[in-house]
Amino acid sequence: MRIVFVQQYGWFQLTRDASLGQHDVRVADLSAFSRETPALIFVNPLAGAGRAGAYLLRVREAFDTEKIHAEFVLTESAGDLESRARAAIAHGHRLLLAMGGDGTFQGLVNAASGSDVLLGLLPAGGGNDFASAVGLPKDPITAVRAVLRGKPRSVDLIRARMDGGRERLYTGGGGVGLDVDAVQLAAGVYRRLPGRLRYVASALRALRDFTPLRVRAEFPGGELPPLETKVLLAAALNTPTYGGGLRLAPDAQVDDGWLDLAFVEDLNALQVLALLPRLLWSGNLPSSHVKRIRVRRARLSADRPCFFHGDGEILGPAPVEIEVVPRAVRVLGPTAP
Repeated sequence: MRIVFVQQYGWFQLTRDASLGQHDVRVADLSAFSRETPALIFVNPLAGAGRAGAYLLRVREAFDTEKIHAEFVLTESAGDLESRARAAIAHGHRLLLAMGGDGTFQGLVNAASGSDVLLGLLPAGGGNDFASAVGLPKDPITAVRAVLRGKPRSVDLIRARMDGGRERLYTGGGGVGLDVDAVQLAAGVYRRLPGRLRYVASALRALRDFTPLRVRAEFPGGELPPLETKVLLAAALNTPTYGGGLRLAPDAQVDDGWLDLAFVEDLNALQVLALLPRLLWSGNLPSSHVKRIRVRRARLSADRPCFFHGDGEILGPAPVEIEVVPRAVRVLGPTAP
């Protein structure tokens, strides 16, 4: 097993195996397959304030224990990961994993969408909401076993088309409003705080200078009449949680074919502080403060310029068109309940 900085892919073996098609995959299958074309693990060493890098050697040992031949690729940025993953797929690799957070996995799914590959995620980021939604353990070492002994599961993604034409897939939660400011703080000054606390602290800091948005949601195809409301944030989710466990869409599932929208009403600082213990303890926000809608697609715009984020990554300016992409990729993990 090697840890490599890959500049080109001349060392790849160009063999394929039908066992990674639509059939169940077992550890024995993966072990035999990986001897011909190694599993590739794309590592974001900075994810989780360096958590991914700290776990790397123990994760290597876990792959050795499972007798899976793997190559670890240390990436320098999301764009670097995506370009290397595309090159790997073009050279015949069909088992690719990301080690990092939701933003790291976002790069991998954008590279893999439309191809017949099998993906995995070793959660080592600050939020890990997608990993939680597919039942993966929080500990990356334990997650190795869960992934390699799991089954392929087809999951949905969300496609966002930003003003200006940029298009991007994301895996968990995105939106406009306070959370855009919060995710930038969470990736910066608060990056060393754990999980949900990191995002709650970031939101409290962002609230100090935030002016609420008036958001308009339109639903192409006439699913519902347009909705216009003043909000702290308007979120579009594939997973029940985002921000490290904040439960904005508790009924969402990653394979139900629906886009879950959550509009959090304009709360003042005192109201947010009153909710703080509940947010930190359970991640739940009372339904009286949230309007929830399930649709296939939507268009979000605002009364002033703002940005849209997905999985904690700033994707581009609103207005934004968002839609669910059913069964977009196959992911290894525990059997769905």
